[in-house]
Amino acid sequence: MTVAQQLDQDTSFTPNADNTRLLRDAFGRFATGVTIVTAASDQGPVAITANSFSSVSLTPPLVLWSPDRASRRFPYFANAEHYAIHVLAADQDDLCWQVAKDAFGLKQLSLAHNARGVPLLDNCLARFECRRVALHEAGDHMIVLGQVDRATLREGGDALTFFKGQMGCIAAQ
Repeated sequence: MTVAQQLDQDTSFTPNADNTRLLRDAFGRFATGVTIVTAASDQGPVAITANSFSSVSLTPPLVLWSPDRASRRFPYFANAEHYAIHVLAADQDDLCWQVAKDAFGLKQLSLAHNARGVPLLDNCLARFECRRVALHEAGDHMIVLGQVDRATLREGGDALTFFKGQMGCIAAQ
């Protein structure tokens, strides 16, 4: 078998507890944008990276994201009535890794806050300031549905992406 034939070979499987890594790899074949979700907490601004973000509705303006319920950060976001979702630009990959490593990794930054006390990041491609309207259990994750109270978008910039476990970018034309 040639290398090209091996690369083109499909792997089919029935997801179960013994092959979650394989399922995670299959999910990783869907290229996504990268977001940072922020909320206020008693310990300062708390943040989490997420690629499980999607628009839901224009009227009313709704978005969703799905944090892992086993995450130590989960209680902050499950209890947050207000939060912001920041769509990251390609030049924000360092910020993405900083937040991925430390829930309170934004403490050193001088952040603006909205009227609800939610910490806001600058220079994102888009930002959605949200009010939580519903939580739905979904296996090992929680679907957080939020109504967008305010949106901000940036005209220029390339998108930070996540594909097969690696960061990349999609360049604007």
